[in-house]
Amino acid sequence: MSDYVMLVAPSANRVYAEAAPALAVAELAVTTGIEGAHRIRIAGVDYVGLGTDRLDPAQLARQSSALALFELADGLLRPVELPRARIMDDDLLTITKYAGKTNEMFTRLLLHVTCAQVRTGGERAALPGGGVQLDVLDPMAGRGTTLQAAWETGHNGFGVELDERAVEQLAAFMRTYLRRKRLKHSAEVRPVRRQGRVIGHRFDASTAPAVATSGHPAVEGAPALTMSVLTGDTRDAAALFGRRRFDAIVTDAPYGIVHGARRRGRDAAAGDGDGRAERSPAALLAEAVPVWAGQLRGGGALGIAWNTLGLDRDGLAAICAGAGLEVCTGPGWDDFAHRVDSSIRRDLLVARRPRSS
Repeated sequence: MSDYVMLVAPSANRVYAEAAPALAVAELAVTTGIEGAHRIRIAGVDYVGLGTDRLDPAQLARQSSALALFELADGLLRPVELPRARIMDDDLLTITKYAGKTNEMFTRLLLHVTCAQVRTGGERAALPGGGVQLDVLDPMAGRGTTLQAAWETGHNGFGVELDERAVEQLAAFMRTYLRRKRLKHSAEVRPVRRQGRVIGHRFDASTAPAVATSGHPAVEGAPALTMSVLTGDTRDAAALFGRRRFDAIVTDAPYGIVHGARRRGRDAAAGDGDGRAERSPAALLAEAVPVWAGQLRGGGALGIAWNTLGLDRDGLAAICAGAGLEVCTGPGWDDFAHRVDSSIRRDLLVARRPRSS
């Protein structure tokens, strides 16, 4: 058995940087099946140590925090080349800065562990770094960090967002980004009409196959990418997308602190609120998860990050089970919880829709 160490990418967020090695160990456990991964410090630098005779560099390249891989022999580190697993530059995620934005490394982690559980089958475009292209929905898309992470790794991104201004900001950024990167693309915002009345807007963008990025030639075999975001309430996501189904649904749920779910007008009219911010993520998830579950293809996976100080893991697992989903369990799945600040302890849960459903 050979010993290897994976260098963990640095994070600008100090609190997240402290948790990153432990999160990397959990991510390896649920996405590769490698057992015995552990945190190790060499010359004051954090690594993740692992021993395996079945090393797949492509699997390690897809880890959200993998910066470099070394074989450890006789106290020396020998670099092991990792294949390129991303088809877009990482500044697609890192350029935008705003209050409430989820840490980009965590977004990548949540996306990766969810997509790794997808078992939808069918014909899919192959990705250069291994795996196949998936259709990923974020039903609380915000300004599109999850959708941008999906594009970064070659997946199509779809979203629903209540805040029309957030969708406008996403559209403006994507148009500027694609133009400056000199990528062949289309990007437009257009109204959504029902019965002759404008009820919202949608942003659609696409790129041609073999995306080229700054400093790199076009990634050979890279598929075309699609992004589509509709304005509306997440609890109406099924109605907004109609019969379209997704391989993965990935979302960072409101924490009940900075982010507040908005009650719909008809709820307020029924005496169930006054239209102001609703600080009950548990109530929102109880309504939304069954809607999202119905949007998954058989074998598709739902990944949710949430604040456990407002809803414990058993409570969210019960909501998912009640929606007909099978919660993923086993080594690593109980090791993702970490502190964000004094009022937020974040965890993630992934549940899969049975293929027969």
